[in-house]
Amino acid sequence: MKFGPIGTRASVLRAGRGVALAALAALGTLSAASAAAPRDPTGTWLTQDGKARIRVEKCGPQEKNLCGYAVWLKTPLNDEGKPRVDFRNPDPKKRARASLGHQLILGLKLNEDAHYEGKIYNAEDGKFYDVTIWSDGPEELTVKGCLIAFLCQSQTWTRVNDTAPGQLTGPTNGANGPRADAEWAPKPAAGAAAGLPGAAGSASSAQAAKPAAKPAAPKPPAPAPAQ
Repeated sequence: MKFGPIGTRASVLRAGRGVALAALAALGTLSAASAAAPRDPTGTWLTQDGKARIRVEKCGPQEKNLCGYAVWLKTPLNDEGKPRVDFRNPDPKKRARASLGHQLILGLKLNEDAHYEGKIYNAEDGKFYDVTIWSDGPEELTVKGCLIAFLCQSQTWTRVNDTAPGQLTGPTNGANGPRADAEWAPKPAAGAAAGLPGAAGSASSAQAAKPAAKPAAPKPPAPAPAQ
């Protein structure tokens, strides 16, 4: 019996299977990594019903959370021709705030599925909902809101790159920009409130602004001794 050629062929087959399995494992790893990598959900999005444009941006410590603001409303005025206000808000202090520019996505956190989850506020009924947000493509954002665990509804928001009449375009909490809730408001840098680059700069400027000391007045000469 000759074992040489058969053994050699078996070794080659085993080696080929090993390479194939390794390639499949590598492909699986790459696919898992691609699935785990979150697509950037920031930008301005038109809601599915076309009633609002929501600007989504990073927020919170180290900008690891996700916040969102209503920067455009299809109907910004009420029946009296006045700007709509958030009169259904459960917080009495917020019921007089303008609907345009209010924060509705409340600091979502990234979960193990590479989706952002947390709370969203609906000004139409004044209620908060559990929400999960993710993007499967550069032009679409999926928003899944749940009142309770088995009562969920998803909608698709579409990215917009133009500016509609009346849209807020300024930075959050800045001129012509939306307003963040207190807990998610951008924190000013040290010394920014005084318009200075920093504490060291403040000290230097203060020293530079201090007026120079006036020279001491010359003393009158001592009287001559009596003769």
